[in-house]
Amino acid sequence: MPATVFDPPERFVAGTVGPPGGRTFFLQASGDGRLVSVSLEKVQVSVLADRVNDLLDTHAEGAAVEPSGDGDTAPLTAPIEDEFRVDTLALAWDPERRVVVIECHDQDPEEAEEADVQSLRIVLSPPSARAFARRCVAVVAAGRPSCPFCGQPLDPTGHICPRANGYRR
Repeated sequence: MPATVFDPPERFVAGTVGPPGGRTFFLQASGDGRLVSVSLEKVQVSVLADRVNDLLDTHAEGAAVEPSGDGDTAPLTAPIEDEFRVDTLALAWDPERRVVVIECHDQDPEEAEEADVQSLRIVLSPPSARAFARRCVAVVAAGRPSCPFCGQPLDPTGHICPRANGYRR
């Protein structure tokens, strides 16, 4: 299984490329002169942020889990070329080291041959994990606004709203 491990990374962030409505989402890790970018879906970024926050709220008692400062707001590091598209995400808390472990796989490791799976493993301290989750939430929220009636994303020209019987809003 070709695995890339950052324990810990110098930088681990979520980011996007492209205009709202046509964005591609990436996770990017760097450290020791290496840069790895993987692409994934917007909903995966959103769920990952929620789960990281839940995990920290549950398991990181007594640890300093609030990041110092405003966090990393810099853009993704160029060149942005994905190593693989994320199919499966895994999240764990290592109680001995008191760290968060995030794994990204290009396919489900249980369903594929072990040699065929590409993966990225990131080990984060609780403050770094909280800062990562906050950035994920900000990246997802920076997209198109939602329709107040149906919740679907609004394009600059509006959209055909199912709650308005197909009329444009």
